[in-house]
Amino acid sequence: MPVNRLGARCWLLTTALFGAANVVVGLGWREPPYSWALHNISDLGNVTCGRWDTSRPRQVCSPWHAVMNGSLVVTGILLALGVLLTWSALGRGASVRVAQLSTVAAAAGYVLVGAYPADVDEETHFLGAVLIFVLGNVAMLVAALARRSAVLGRLRRPSLTLGLTGAVGVVLFLAQVDLGFGVGGLERVAVFPLFCWIVLLGLVVHERPAPE
Repeated sequence: MPVNRLGARCWLLTTALFGAANVVVGLGWREPPYSWALHNISDLGNVTCGRWDTSRPRQVCSPWHAVMNGSLVVTGILLALGVLLTWSALGRGASVRVAQLSTVAAAAGYVLVGAYPADVDEETHFLGAVLIFVLGNVAMLVAALARRSAVLGRLRRPSLTLGLTGAVGVVLFLAQVDLGFGVGGLERVAVFPLFCWIVLLGLVVHERPAPE
């Protein structure tokens, strides 16, 4: 199998893994039940039970935290591996390289948040979250500028739309603005666009495996 197609499949697997972990680990919660509107994604990885977060206090108890943290680490590894294996397929140019490197940085963020849960090492966890929030969305916005890339050129509008959606989600989440579906819901708006993007990117790359 060409390495480009293998990288594309890494991205598809990444999205499936991350989505499944969010759902399955949340189902393990009992008291309280997990809420996508109230709770953060990171709450799924907290290793202890109790009241958490002074700025937005909530009860957290995730019995399957090890599964979530492990899946976050694997998510980061697969995300970065997808970038490396599809490196030549995306073409050349400053915008392409910045988008690729920003995605790798976001991947490192997932490894950090999984390896260092928020209630174990909050500072390192926060660093990982910053990489995800900022550079994950920067990757999509910069990719929208990569006109010379045959692959990214096909996704200019989705890249811009998803990047802007994620960026707005980050701002609203950090400001803790509730638009009716909870601050936890806003975190999904900030994070999920990257996974939508790599699915689209993976499908395009899979259609044209030969390097340019």
